[in-house]
Amino acid sequence: MACDTAFRIVARRCLKDLTAHHAATREGDADALHHMRVATTRLRTAISFFSPMVAGPQRTRIRDELKWLNAHLGVVRDLDVAIERLKKIDKQHPSADYRSWERERAASQRHLARVLQSVRYRRLIKSVSDWVERGSWSTKAGKQAATQRACPIEEYSMRKLTQWRKKLIKKSRRLRDFDIRKLHRLRLMNKKLHYAIESVADLVSNQEISKQQATVKYLRKAQKYLGQLNDDARGQSLAATVGQGGAQAAEPFLSPKREKRLIQDAVTAYKKLAELKPLQI
Repeated sequence: MACDTAFRIVARRCLKDLTAHHAATREGDADALHHMRVATTRLRTAISFFSPMVAGPQRTRIRDELKWLNAHLGVVRDLDVAIERLKKIDKQHPSADYRSWERERAASQRHLARVLQSVRYRRLIKSVSDWVERGSWSTKAGKQAATQRACPIEEYSMRKLTQWRKKLIKKSRRLRDFDIRKLHRLRLMNKKLHYAIESVADLVSNQEISKQQATVKYLRKAQKYLGQLNDDARGQSLAATVGQGGAQAAEPFLSPKREKRLIQDAVTAYKKLAELKPLQI
């Protein structure tokens, strides 16, 4: 299978998942919101993965618009995650601060609903669909452009995924020294590699797919631990304003012991990943 065909297949799937959860997300369904945000992230990953082939002004505009959409989805998603954490801590007696989180969530949801009903959103979905099917990247003249489109997905994936894997493992070796911003960037790198592998899994031979199961296993583990660290940091930040209780409101999200454990778990996952044989797709 050629790369242009592979890109279209992957991007169509992401766009289908994104739009499938649009209505429910607009109505306030937290699970649909999560799925919509994951679909947006997977689409952004696909564009990054095939960036040499799809590069150009159209890609830049679409990338910026997807970033805009993801930011709006993220505001409500962060609140959902923080509220869920508070529910686990305070199941029986919701505090006044807890109710303030619900009010903030409702206000943010109303804003998100307006975004999802906007002309800008509808224009974005149409632009992505048109660009994937017949964007300028697909007709770009020149030998290099033609070679990129015709390159077998197995060959391209092996090269690209190997690059991303090496970069991630190298970066992860300094994990213990990272502040929350660097941990966040590491998590995004991890997520990109994870999603990229899954996106091409059924586009290559079954034999090669089976070799990726262990890699995905450790990427998921690391993503889980880094994600929990990021959620704690976001919850702590939100608590200062939403909870209206300063340090006391942020207390449920502050746990040095939990942070130490999550970092150690992430370090272990990356050590296991580094011990695996290099990607062979």
